[in-house]
Amino acid sequence: MFDLKAIKYTQYGGQEVLQYVELDRPVPGRNDLLVKVHFGTVNRTDCATVRAKPWFMRLVTGLFKPKKEIPGTEFAGEVIEAGKEVTKFKVGDRVFGFNDTGLESWAEYLVISEEDHLGVIPEKIKIEEVAGTLEGAHYGYNFINKVTMREGDRILVNGASGAIGSATLQILANMGAHVTAVCSTNNIELMKSLGAGQVIDYTLQDFTALDEEYNHIFDTVGKSSFSKCRKLIKEGGVYISSEMGKNSENVFYSLFTPLLSRLPGRFYRKKVVFPVPRNVTDTIQLVTKLVSEGKFKAVVDRTYNLQTVPDAFGYVERGEKTGSVLIGIVRVT
Repeated sequence: MFDLKAIKYTQYGGQEVLQYVELDRPVPGRNDLLVKVHFGTVNRTDCATVRAKPWFMRLVTGLFKPKKEIPGTEFAGEVIEAGKEVTKFKVGDRVFGFNDTGLESWAEYLVISEEDHLGVIPEKIKIEEVAGTLEGAHYGYNFINKVTMREGDRILVNGASGAIGSATLQILANMGAHVTAVCSTNNIELMKSLGAGQVIDYTLQDFTALDEEYNHIFDTVGKSSFSKCRKLIKEGGVYISSEMGKNSENVFYSLFTPLLSRLPGRFYRKKVVFPVPRNVTDTIQLVTKLVSEGKFKAVVDRTYNLQTVPDAFGYVERGEKTGSVLIGIVRVT
């Protein structure tokens, strides 16, 4: 008997390949948890996974078709069953997690190993308060841990109103950085509320034309370039982008600019770092701490239900969202 509603895909593509289906509820193994999913997200990682773009994603997701037929990389929910050998979690625990290789979280229930990337939601925090926190925070934190940070550093965050950008802004502000946020007119007050010391409205001003200098520039939407930003970066500073850049230029720059930075001359002493993400567990611990202290929150654009996930996917791909897009999944029983 089918007792699980989910979104499934059997071939790569856009929102047209996403199907709303009913399946058998998954059964946890001896080291696994069965989680009732309250919230999922539709994020840029999911879009890349469903489309298998860039091409090298197929090395993880499957060369010709998806290995995992239910998408979804992030969730927040409740443990309703634990395997016999589970020791870290128990039935009733409220948990949240993220894994960029896929958690099959676009479903009412998911099975996850207790060794996977998940954490317990603190008692005083509601599930909806952590929904949508991890994907952006993980990539944002992996921008920050690629550079040497000092309190008072001036850092520009391009695309600061997105999921990655808004998370990066909050983490930087909590570290004592002076953050300049680049966003649209509608999000100026939001950026200030999250800790931005200065806000640039990109609809009115091109930040790359400014006569300013920053210790580092984080392009969290991949819409600028090192060549345009170089003159804004202080000696010894770093440019990081969430995208590979035109013709994968950021990969090339990340290999050669560290070598060039050893040459004499201020022009060369700036480099590109490619933010290969690592250690989701560290991100979960950081987010748990900051949320508990009231110093971090998910910026939520809108919430869809499971049936309308294809619409959510299309919306995220258009690049118009502010913060995270949630999927409200929990079934009342």
